[in-house]
Amino acid sequence: MRAGLLLFFAITRLAVADVLPWQAPLSQMPLRAPVAELNRSNCVDLMLHAFRSNDVVKALIFMPGATDEFYMFRRAQAVVTNETPTLLDAVSALTNQTRIRVTFRPPYLLLHSDEDPLEPLFEIRDEATAIKIRQAQPVPHALYDDRDWDFLLPILKKASRVKFWPLEGRAESFHFYRHSFAAWNLDGWEMLEAVSLAGKTKFMVEKSRVVFEGDERVRELPKF
Repeated sequence: MRAGLLLFFAITRLAVADVLPWQAPLSQMPLRAPVAELNRSNCVDLMLHAFRSNDVVKALIFMPGATDEFYMFRRAQAVVTNETPTLLDAVSALTNQTRIRVTFRPPYLLLHSDEDPLEPLFEIRDEATAIKIRQAQPVPHALYDDRDWDFLLPILKKASRVKFWPLEGRAESFHFYRHSFAAWNLDGWEMLEAVSLAGKTKFMVEKSRVVFEGDERVRELPKF
């Protein structure tokens, strides 16, 4: 009997250890509508709207490799079997049935493919400006579904209190990926990182301004 109890507790401890820190909060976030399949017409919208404020994950980010699986390759679709699915169910379905992967890089939960670099690329050329951005008031809630640079530009200016380049309508931003992420209470610096990860860009912090450029890094070539 005692040996059986010890085995039970050992198995229980292993099961708890296998639960990653981001999974518990996502399991409490229901999708806003019943769904049997996640696909290019509903997945990103459903998952971003389901993401709620919590103490572990501050942003849910669809990286360019993940959105390409839906919109360019048109091959990502996943069956959801739960009658009342949660955001965790949706993440599990995608990562088990498609080429989309999930990585928790605190405080961001990244949905990505094997080609996406998982670390933001930046350079601080003026420390005073970087400090000013970090001390900016947090953005209470952000939800951007397939938004371009021109849409995000005024939001970044307000959040970070500095100037940005490229300016609105400039050709330099035309090759930036469109941005799909939801977030709660990101500070000015976290907003820069989230935009960088979602749009496959890098940024340089200069005196009183931030310059964004395309990020040419690729971890792996996409599989066609």
